Amino acid sequence: MGKHYDRLETRAPARREADLFRRLPQVIAAAQRLPAWRKHLRGIDPGAITDRTALARLPVLRKSDLPATQRGKPPFGGLLPGRPSDYRRLMMSPGPIFEPEGHDDDPWRVARALAAAGAGWRDIVLNTFSYHLTPGAWCFDAGARVLGCAVIPAGPGNSDAQLDLIEAYRPTLYAGVPDFLKILLDLGAARGRDLSSLKRAVVSGAAFPPSLQAQFRERGIDAYQSYATAECGIIAYETPARDGLVLNEDIIVEILRPGTGLPVAEGEVGEIAVTILDPKKPLIRFAVGDLTATLPGPSPCGRTNGRIRGWLGRADQSAKVKG
Repeated sequence: MGKHYDRLETRAPARREADLFRRLPQVIAAAQRLPAWRKHLRGIDPGAITDRTALARLPVLRKSDLPATQRGKPPFGGLLPGRPSDYRRLMMSPGPIFEPEGHDDDPWRVARALAAAGAGWRDIVLNTFSYHLTPGAWCFDAGARVLGCAVIPAGPGNSDAQLDLIEAYRPTLYAGVPDFLKILLDLGAARGRDLSSLKRAVVSGAAFPPSLQAQFRERGIDAYQSYATAECGIIAYETPARDGLVLNEDIIVEILRPGTGLPVAEGEVGEIAVTILDPKKPLIRFAVGDLTATLPGPSPCGRTNGRIRGWLGRADQSAKVKG
């Protein structure tokens, strides 16, 4: 079912698990050199955290606690290394939560999701996520450029101007919330504009029911959903198999019983917690506040990582970051 981004996507699950937990102690040790993580992980021996059972004994860091943590030690709450000037971009999500972008080519790990939707060299991406303050647009911008795509930094709104952009530049892929794509398609149809260059879409940040996916398909657009947060980047993404969302590489995802930090049984609904294996920007057992459940077995697309059902609601009362 289409090409894979690299061999990591099709490696044996046991090999992936071994690699993730081989790298995890280094990330925990890096986190413990930072004041807030040192306090949060007090008494933890990084070398002892080598499997999911050991990981489950670590405390959870909740997204809903980030604003207060950052206010106590601005701007990053003692959870990230360096000074603000060490980062490429400095952004802010609702909360407020202050989000820096590192210097890696694809720091939010978005390229895989775009590649799974068929994006590649010489595609043109109409990026309608917001470029104002929040990370969303920059996440997709970086992932698209890694694949060799040209990017139109359209942002949301300005529908009439967007129609002009589409007719002039002939983008092949839409990135943004699904609702805005429908607005553009409806407006274009009402005004007799030619939007036929759009063949694929990667959507996130809002509900994407099968009925809306079918509407896009009827209009010649193959749309794929991805699940992401501003702190974690892409967590999971849809593939041509259309059978759940495949977990991203280089992260560890747990599904926890809300409020407890304990993993749920396989297939049970629980809160998503993510560990990012980046010593330069460590994130360990980060509970994002969203609910999902795992799906059994590998995806028919050939990717061997775990799968989730997608976004199934909120585990707490904090607002979900969109765009």
